[in-house]
Order: sequence, then C-alpha cells, then structure tokens
Amino acid sequence: MVLSGRVQGVGFRYFAVERAQRRGLTGWVRNLGENRVEVRAAGPSSELDAFLAELRLGPPQSRVDAVQADWQPPAEEFSGFRVVAGGW
Repeated sequence: MVLSGRVQGVGFRYFAVERAQRRGLTGWVRNLGENRVEVRAAGPSSELDAFLAELRLGPPQSRVDAVQADWQPPAEEFSGFRVVAGGW
C-alpha cells in the first residue's frame, strides 16, 4: 500500500514498524519521496485491517491524505517487520 500526506519526517515508518510488530505482522516500510510511504505487510486479514486503520491515523505529527491499498497474496516471504531503504 502507498500512503501519502505528511508521512515523512514525522516518525511514520517507525510508527508502522511498532504497530506491525505489535500485531505479529511481517513485511517492511519505506519512504518513496514526494510525501509518500510504501508498506508491504503479511499476516491474518483481521490484523492487516486493524493495521491499516492505525496507519490511516498515523503518529501525532502526521496527516494521511490518501491510501492506495492493493490486497493480494504475498509475492515474497518476509522475516519480521522493518524499515528498508527508500525507493526514490
């Protein structure tokens, strides 16, 4: 999924990591530039839905204006949940 808005420079990626780990999800999060963050996550659908709801709110200084979510079976296997290098 890609989230856009005030999602860079506000701790959004680390917020996502903490929330994903709390829910037992695996995957990663990275900055895309241009006020966008990409998240890939795998886990039970109920936990993914709750995770998405938390991401829509974000940390206190963030503002999520739009979310593009594409639900599909994972194309890769993840180990834990972490921040990866940006895709810019």
